[in-house]
Amino acid sequence: MQPNAFQTETGVSVTAVTTEEMRDVDRVAVETIGLALLQMMENAGRTLAWHARELAAGPIVVVAGNSGNGGGGMASARHLTNHECDVTVVLDRPPTELSGAAARQYRILDASAVPVYHGEEATAAIADAETIVDALVGYGLSGPVRGDAQRLIAAIEDTSAAVCSLDIPSGRDATTGAIQGVAVEPDRTVTLALPKTGMHATAGFGTLYLADIAIPAAVYDRLEIPYDRPFGDQMWVRLSR
Repeated sequence: MQPNAFQTETGVSVTAVTTEEMRDVDRVAVETIGLALLQMMENAGRTLAWHARELAAGPIVVVAGNSGNGGGGMASARHLTNHECDVTVVLDRPPTELSGAAARQYRILDASAVPVYHGEEATAAIADAETIVDALVGYGLSGPVRGDAQRLIAAIEDTSAAVCSLDIPSGRDATTGAIQGVAVEPDRTVTLALPKTGMHATAGFGTLYLADIAIPAAVYDRLEIPYDRPFGDQMWVRLSR
């Protein structure tokens, strides 16, 4: 934990947390306070969609994995589609291998006729994108990125597209900021609830924004995390070191 690691544009100090501390925040929010994962995912997806639209008109490609991060990315694809954006979703695995909230978000996209690709079609879609939403690997990454996720990160880095990462750029260790084999280097990162300590330790995150996913202050109080609500009347704020 790093109290006062970041500042908002209005001067509010924001604490940064490690991977394990963020896991505790999510656990208390869901198991003790009673928030549903899908509620938080919806808030993340709506905010992420706004940032993707601000970066470029399109085509927009959302690159998603089998995690809460991937589910948030897929939720953003739905919001983008509702705004009549040209959106494609790329997965790091066949849809049949998705589970939990990510599988549920995929089923919504499938019913909404949003194009979803995996494999060779996925790489081609990334190459044609003007904007890429990186929702591939979240803060739970441990060890080097491998397999399809590694290939998708390499494909993202080969493009000239504007890139927006959700929560933390894929391939970065959330606690230390270290690159785990390969990593996305985004134009901006929309991190969720609290920034991660690795974002303060190193560069490579682009412009940093903090998104409100409706976690109440009581969660931070229970975990003794210093917290002064930074959002004011907004759903996100820009952060600086």
